[in-house]
Amino acid sequence: MYQKDNASLQIDLVFKCNDFSNLSDPFLYQPGNLIFESSFWEEVLLCWINIILSEKNTSFPNFIFDKKIFSLSLQIINNNEISSINQKWMDKSGPTDVLSFPMISDEDTTKNLNFIELGDLFISLEMAFQQSLEFDHSIKKEMLWLASHGFLHLLGWEHNDDNELDNMLNFQEYLISKLD
Repeated sequence: MYQKDNASLQIDLVFKCNDFSNLSDPFLYQPGNLIFESSFWEEVLLCWINIILSEKNTSFPNFIFDKKIFSLSLQIINNNEISSINQKWMDKSGPTDVLSFPMISDEDTTKNLNFIELGDLFISLEMAFQQSLEFDHSIKKEMLWLASHGFLHLLGWEHNDDNELDNMLNFQEYLISKLD
């Protein structure tokens, strides 16, 4: 896994994973699988933050580059929950794979602080599982894909056209490749 100067950076992660033991597919929820552990996501997110800060990618607001503590929440939820959130906040019906609610604005409201609150990230485990089957890869890879997409949105990355989307998807692949 990519390592730089982890000692100077911190991640403040509020992590929640629903109990999926009652789902019909036993391969969907396997206790002990790292994707259900807070420590796994802390390490992944810290790695990605290190990469982003070291490369000073211009797709992100300048003020994130002097922060040392990054705070966010990540919840792994079911289709019913993500459908409810999708309807309430996005005015869209039905489940989706990932939702992110960034707290970053174009202005730095944390100028004199060394931390930043990024926002909230929700991933539907059921959608991730369906997509992992559709794309013929592991649930872990799909969860990393969805988390990277939502995480980039939390950092202010948008995709308003095909070119921006392609750039974002390529950067997601790059971030995930650095975890190996």
